[in-house]
Amino acid sequence: MKIHEYQAKEILRRHGVPVPGGRVAATPEEAEAVARELGGGTVVVKAQIHAGGRGKGGGVKLARGPEEARARATEILGMQLVTHQTGPGGQKVRRVLVEQGCDIARELYLGMTLDRESGRLTLMASAEGGVEIEEVAAKHPDKILKTAIDPAVGLSAFQGRKLGFGLGLDRDVPRRLGDFASALAVAYERSDASLAEINPLVVTRTGDLLALDAKVNLDDNALFRHPDLAALRDPDEEDPKENEAKRFDLSYIALDGDIGCMVNGAGLAMATMDIIKLAGGSPANFLDVGGGADAAKVTAAFKILLSDAHVKAVLVNIFGGIMKCDVIAEGIVAAAKEVGLTLPLVVRLEGTNVERGKEILAKSGLPITPAEGMRDAAEKAVAAVRGARAAALAG
Repeated sequence: MKIHEYQAKEILRRHGVPVPGGRVAATPEEAEAVARELGGGTVVVKAQIHAGGRGKGGGVKLARGPEEARARATEILGMQLVTHQTGPGGQKVRRVLVEQGCDIARELYLGMTLDRESGRLTLMASAEGGVEIEEVAAKHPDKILKTAIDPAVGLSAFQGRKLGFGLGLDRDVPRRLGDFASALAVAYERSDASLAEINPLVVTRTGDLLALDAKVNLDDNALFRHPDLAALRDPDEEDPKENEAKRFDLSYIALDGDIGCMVNGAGLAMATMDIIKLAGGSPANFLDVGGGADAAKVTAAFKILLSDAHVKAVLVNIFGGIMKCDVIAEGIVAAAKEVGLTLPLVVRLEGTNVERGKEILAKSGLPITPAEGMRDAAEKAVAAVRGARAAALAG
């Protein structure tokens, strides 16, 4: 689960990670009041959306006083902020973080995540602060320093200091980086995070370290242990279709293709998307209805698929193990009738009660295209999309 920068910084602050003074504001008047609370000097007004690259998109502005903070907040609040992570449609800004300015000497990068190759939490650091870490990894991988954390011991102070020396820090800044990294590790582990990034981590003129920006992603599977963190979810920042899917316990991720997929089982869903690509098409989503789907869940899945205007055909690929094919077939028929399905629908069924399921589909009176095997299903779905495009051009 993604959270806002101001929420991430509050988690870090609670665990001893130094962050600039500041507070979130939802109106220009609140932004001005926060700036006054911070002493009336220079502040930074930062758009709060779940995306990086906000500064390049005009979502981060300097303000030299409370009145200017109000003016900058007026410019940012309500804007449709477009960054390389939002897509061309951008994201509406509903809040800004008003934060105390600081005297920056250096900008660094510090991050923590799970290295799945080693199976250990790993601390990463780079002297290229303020730059997207993916860009650094692609162009200058040698500039990313890493140290693995022993799960039995935790992060040792010397590991943070060693990273500090590797970054070319002098005086007692490496020691401070060791303390900073230890606090970050505690925050990461106690909040069951999946990612924590400080970019940039700034060294001030006085040698202090501050998390000038912060990104924390939380592990959805651990949120039952953290009801306070689960409450930080912002539905406005999430795809409405994905929110609706959560309501019905469906695993749904929107993609940018035009073939809607409804599958049972994550592995089969991934394979279905792969074979659609192999057939020359493009999946519009990942949708796993799970092993115990009923007619109501199938109907909900159909409605979510069809709410995507990019979907030009639907491919249902079901292997009936625990889930019986006849039950799925009944759900497909009911859902198609309820939503008034007009798009091409290709269905591939295999497994328990498959013949009964195929019979239900054949007698439904609906224009359902049956498929034998995954390749056949994918090729028919791709052909249906191409046919729809040709008809649209001809019309």
